Amino acid sequence: MRSLVLALLLMSAPALANPLFTDPPATATPRARMEVLHIPSGGVEINGVAYLAAGPGPHPTIVICHGWPGNEKNLDLAQALRRAGWNAITFNYRGAWGSPGAFRFGQNPEDAKAVLAMLRKPEVAAKLGIDTRRIVLAGHSMGGWVTGMVASEDQALAGAILISAANMGMAAQMAGDRLEAQAAGNSEGLAGTSPALQAAELRAQAVAFDLRPRAAGLARQRPKPLGLRDLQPAILGLPVVDRRFRNAVSPGQIGRLRARLGLLQNPDDLLFGEPRSLHRPSSPRAGL
Repeated sequence: MRSLVLALLLMSAPALANPLFTDPPATATPRARMEVLHIPSGGVEINGVAYLAAGPGPHPTIVICHGWPGNEKNLDLAQALRRAGWNAITFNYRGAWGSPGAFRFGQNPEDAKAVLAMLRKPEVAAKLGIDTRRIVLAGHSMGGWVTGMVASEDQALAGAILISAANMGMAAQMAGDRLEAQAAGNSEGLAGTSPALQAAELRAQAVAFDLRPRAAGLARQRPKPLGLRDLQPAILGLPVVDRRFRNAVSPGQIGRLRARLGLLQNPDDLLFGEPRSLHRPSSPRAGL
């Protein structure tokens, strides 16, 4: 999926202005810039950064949700999208990477909703040059789970991108103490938690955290006319499908999504969670 986003970036601008490695003209005003954000969520203010595109706005805007614990923040995509004329917003969940509070999985979708709510405020949108009709939510690994949980309920989004999404509802299926071991390897940068607390939450909330029932909500999202320059093919509302539980998402739901998006992939090529690693077996890292 990451290669798909990059390929579409290549298609989204003239050959001599490839946003993967070419900055906007130096004469563009206003110039590209960065703004530090303090986003109210759950009684604290979580940390965020706005990578703001050059040129007159308002601009389409992508909000990128990081994984567990968030070593990979997909800033390469943020920079490339900004060069392509998008604003890119990154943020850290409560208790992650300096944001106040204690880290809990159940809070992460709430934090993403708080980011969207702030960006949609007229005064914030005007200051940051955000086109509130064209906001896309994206995430990698656990961030893909956050994206699916939020986008299935938020019909005002222009779209959702799930990159190698993990289904956190399937983590409880790990045998023995493997879940604790994975949590121990994914706790750097997280405050107010422990591997035992993380494993206990994932087991207790397995049903609530399961992404598969969210496919119907993602399927209800209506396509928005963003245009090729705005990476319309990359605005994906994909269900999370597990190979062994494909019946959890009906063929009709997958068919409607595939027809709307023009996808040619086999259903197994859609995103799914693996209880052994929360990812495809070929994933080079279990927790990102």
